[in-house]
Amino acid sequence: MFVYAVRIAIMSHTTAEKIEELRRRRAQALHNDSAAVARQHERGKLTARERIDALVDPGSFVELDAFSVHRTSAFGMEKRKPLGDGVVTGHATIDGRQVCLFAQDFTVFGGSLGEVFAEKICKVMDLAVRMGVPCIGINDSGGARIQEGVVSLGGYAEIFYRNVLSSGVVPQLSVIAGPCAGGAVYSPAMTDFILMVKGSSQMFITGPDVIKTVTGEEVGFEELGGAMTHNTRSGVAHFAADDEQHCFEQLRTLLSFIPANNMDDPPYITPEDDPERMEESLQTLIPDNPRKAYNMVTVIEAIVDDGFFFEVQPFWARNIVIGFARLDGHVVGIVANQPTHMAGTLDIDSSAKAARFVRFCDAFNIPLVTFVDVPGFMPGTQQEYGGIIRHGAKLLYAYCEATVPKLTVITRKAYGGAYDVMASKHIRADFNFAWPTAEIAVMGVDAAVRIIFRKELAEAQDPVARMAELVEDYQNRFANPYVAAERGYIDSVIEPKETRPALIKALRLARTKRQSMPPRKHGNIPL
Repeated sequence: MFVYAVRIAIMSHTTAEKIEELRRRRAQALHNDSAAVARQHERGKLTARERIDALVDPGSFVELDAFSVHRTSAFGMEKRKPLGDGVVTGHATIDGRQVCLFAQDFTVFGGSLGEVFAEKICKVMDLAVRMGVPCIGINDSGGARIQEGVVSLGGYAEIFYRNVLSSGVVPQLSVIAGPCAGGAVYSPAMTDFILMVKGSSQMFITGPDVIKTVTGEEVGFEELGGAMTHNTRSGVAHFAADDEQHCFEQLRTLLSFIPANNMDDPPYITPEDDPERMEESLQTLIPDNPRKAYNMVTVIEAIVDDGFFFEVQPFWARNIVIGFARLDGHVVGIVANQPTHMAGTLDIDSSAKAARFVRFCDAFNIPLVTFVDVPGFMPGTQQEYGGIIRHGAKLLYAYCEATVPKLTVITRKAYGGAYDVMASKHIRADFNFAWPTAEIAVMGVDAAVRIIFRKELAEAQDPVARMAELVEDYQNRFANPYVAAERGYIDSVIEPKETRPALIKALRLARTKRQSMPPRKHGNIPL
């Protein structure tokens, strides 16, 4: 009996020591170099775990692989093996919905990516796909870990491969919260949305020093790859935040509109806005002068639930508007020409911007609502030489390919090939509405009259008066919605104030839509 009691005491003591060892390792994993943390805070940046805490629901984060360490012994690396190896990975909830995420830790080896670092990210990406939940990456890294050589490059490629496998299966969201350079930029570029922070985040393939050496150009980090550069000039990023807290607010709002995976429906919210609400302000919104602009965002906000429209890429290609809203509590993706910028014409950038958004919505079961006021494609040698034909075809391809419910409202101009592209009945939009102010024609009235009646106008005693007569006649006969309605290209001509209830009723029916494309490996979009 005495021997048995001693054995229990020894075992209990050993177990207690093991538990204490676990606690010590956990504390070690949470510890960051205080000087490195101070430097991070001086830059106005949070640490990896602070970012996770700021983003997710309190107490919901479950860390994975906290005890991972790198395996290299080159260049004295064996003397420093911090737990976690510079990236924090795990799962959590945001507004009660499950997500997987990783946050690169700039305080450890400058957030540089090595073999184990990449394995941790790949593991959590695989987990996101298996569980069917969004994957969020918070990027803050100096790039590849030079000490690990080609192994780090292989790690990047493993991540890239998973970005492609995950695409269209689970939403992938990238926060750029610090530097993101070289090959590292390609993973965020293949995700669905990129959020950047003004003043503290940059993305570029080659940095200012390399550019100066190779090309002689002198450019600063912000000008080269800062948040506003990629939100206004390149179109690489989708959102620009004032600070990291603002960035996480944007991310939470974005998540509220998108489903967990490609098999789920987007989140539904019980509406408080009357689905039968008539919006009288729309009755007089369209100017009598066809050359006068109006703000399409005003139209959108007047129609959607509670007037809330979450615009995506608001600073780039502003002649087209994209974003999320709700109709009767259901999420819709909105694409709309913007008359206040370049008269709403389609050009290279706007075509690419809208095409990518249409394809995202189609991949994740989000119905599309398109508001049309488009005078055509942007003319000029710059557009032609830049490949407007190819880029414009991207948007056409995306709409044709989309099998989600597609609802279209023509508010004013719908001219030429741009009419076809903007979710026309001919490319299988489900419901097409037009306001009485709609002008559906091959081209603008003035241009059409000058071509058709060129000889008559040249011989007229008063060309100006005759031009006015011909324009009025052509306007009455062709530049209206009724010719298209007679042929069934428009399902209904509605008063502007009726747009909200008309769209909601159409959406209620279209939610059970079933359409499949011909069997194929994949199409060949004109990239």
